[in-house]
Amino acid sequence: MKETIKTKIAKHMQFKSQKNSKKIDLCVRLSENKNDIHAAQSLRFKVFYKEMSAHPNALTRVIRRDRDSYDKICNHMLVIDQSSQKRGVPLIGKKRGRVVGTYRLTPQIAAEKNYGFYSQHEYELTHLLEKHKNKKFLELGRSCVLKEYRNKSTIELLWQGVWKYLNDNNIDVMIGCASFQGTDPNELALPLSFLYHNSLAPDEWLVRAQPDRFVDMNIIKKEDIDTKEALKALPPLIKGYLRLGAYVGNGAVIDHQFGTTDVFIIMPRKLIEDRFVTKFNKAKP
Repeated sequence: MKETIKTKIAKHMQFKSQKNSKKIDLCVRLSENKNDIHAAQSLRFKVFYKEMSAHPNALTRVIRRDRDSYDKICNHMLVIDQSSQKRGVPLIGKKRGRVVGTYRLTPQIAAEKNYGFYSQHEYELTHLLEKHKNKKFLELGRSCVLKEYRNKSTIELLWQGVWKYLNDNNIDVMIGCASFQGTDPNELALPLSFLYHNSLAPDEWLVRAQPDRFVDMNIIKKEDIDTKEALKALPPLIKGYLRLGAYVGNGAVIDHQFGTTDVFIIMPRKLIEDRFVTKFNKAKP
């Protein structure tokens, strides 16, 4: 994988913290060693297990890192605060700073040589991959940003890093699961139904949840949906994907370990609107 996947990324952004006058110096890059990956895992633990509703097993509780077998085969995008702020997970080694955001990227070549895509545990992807044999897929997952940095500037910087990765590696399609907090589909009936009626993928890109995990998203009739309230109920990440032109798969999946209800995202690169492409390419290295 190291021979075929380009990994050099370094983009910077400076802005002042909303809580004080200190300048925050953020950069985004890919992990370079085990210490970087451990920092990403520690941040994921903070967000998924301490802030949100994931349920740690005994080992996760002891090591205080969210990890699995996929971490070894993936690239990890890191947003790093290089200022004097004391938040985030400190990096060990020559390149100091604190990790405040992360994204896990699984290129198709790595997935095929190892365990397949992580999302194949929840969704049936075989037909999608066969239909588009000439395209290169990238799975996005394990996205999280520390609460204090969860703002437009940090998210855009993270996406600038992802966009550069796409360009450097000629990726055609992004896929992955995105989550709602909670495991009761009835409580999520409005946003799930909105996605089903307005963003369901066409046949060319459609995937379905695995039969034994399929949860119907068509809970409320289209004419009964309050669009304004439905948009309010969408998590920022899912809303961002939709703005980029993403589709969703058919069927939600309950993830009891993480306390979430997942939907599948399909984002062909060609659908991303020009104005977003321009924005992502504006960042200065």
